[in-house]
Amino acid sequence: MTQNPVETFLTPTEEQAVLTAIRKAESHTSGEIRVHIENTSNTPIDTRVLDVFSILKMHNTELHNAVLIYVAIQDKTFAIYGDKGINAVVSDTFWDETKNTIQAHFKQGHFKQGLVDGILSAGQQLKTYFPYKATDTDELPNTISKG
Repeated sequence: MTQNPVETFLTPTEEQAVLTAIRKAESHTSGEIRVHIENTSNTPIDTRVLDVFSILKMHNTELHNAVLIYVAIQDKTFAIYGDKGINAVVSDTFWDETKNTIQAHFKQGHFKQGLVDGILSAGQQLKTYFPYKATDTDELPNTISKG
């Protein structure tokens, strides 16, 4: 029986490390971070990341400050998409550091570390524009979605 690449992309321990990184990153910002993993996008990645963002209802955050890190395993590609609240206040190169961090690890086959470091980088960057406040609520689930 062939194993589903989405289910074996990260071990359960690695998934827990990614979820811990999401919680840690979100403890510094009101921004919301999600990770979605699927085998292939079947459409251009820029289109697919927007579709998944919508399917996951990530546009429903109060400040429109959600971030999706999308990974297509077979396509060997990923994308980072920030909602309109983020894009309204940041430069066009805002996600470059996070993208470069993830990409460097992925090229080495270190997928868990790429996601963990990318998530923590995104959290630190979002903190500048969307600092955590005591009244903040966790608006989106801290889970890894899979397609």
